[in-house]
Amino acid sequence: MADRGWYDDGEYHDAVQRAERATRFGWATIAGTVGALGCALIVLVALCVVAVVACLYVVVAMDY
Repeated sequence: MADRGWYDDGEYHDAVQRAERATRFGWATIAGTVGALGCALIVLVALCVVAVVACLYVVVAMDY
């Protein structure tokens, strides 16, 4: 106990830094997943719009 002070909280600071890194990694993972799902949703909506327009084109072309 002579070489370590009574108020030595270095281990606490190390634990806080590890927790902050884990939190940043977690939020980065969440943001990446949400971004990928958002892009996939945009592509899916665009494909649905293209399909609807193609069907309407076929219906209109059949009338002529």
